[in-house]
Amino acid sequence: MTATPFPVSEIVAARRPHRKDAARNYDALLGAAREAFAEHGADASLEDIARRAGVGIGTLYRNFPTRRDLFESVYADEVNALCRAAVELAGQEPWQALTGWLDRFAGYMVTKRAVREALDGQSDIFQSCRDSMYAAGGPLLERAQRAGVARTDMEFGDLLRMVAGITATAFENDAQRDRVLAIALDGVRTTR
Repeated sequence: MTATPFPVSEIVAARRPHRKDAARNYDALLGAAREAFAEHGADASLEDIARRAGVGIGTLYRNFPTRRDLFESVYADEVNALCRAAVELAGQEPWQALTGWLDRFAGYMVTKRAVREALDGQSDIFQSCRDSMYAAGGPLLERAQRAGVARTDMEFGDLLRMVAGITATAFENDAQRDRVLAIALDGVRTTR
């Protein structure tokens, strides 16, 4: 897999400030928002996000003039991280690369649900994010299928829906979620 930029990479780069101090604040706000959305959903307090990031509310609004801008930026940043992970994992054995990426995808789903609910599917960046995710993760499944370690009677969209369905369930803890995901992925893996 090449390091060719995905459409979402361009979106993220265009939104991120170039000045070091501004970029540091921007990154801190994204991290704080990601945590707050995972904990409290789309209704997370912007004041709490600014406080978690160690900046004032004015800095938050300078970077993200509307709540929607913040949601879109968090969403794009999460998808961009998934794309980078696919590139990083591509050198591993096919099955390890695929399951490593799916594990990261499962973690991303928590934030995605909160952000997607808030945006109600009306964001222009969704299609770029979806295209980027398929371009990043799809080749990992195809490679595992060619290597004979993953079922060939499924498409990448099927696999994402399965993992998304699993992550939509409430679990006692992350370890339980990981066990259930591993059980489901056993159904994807072929035996030789």
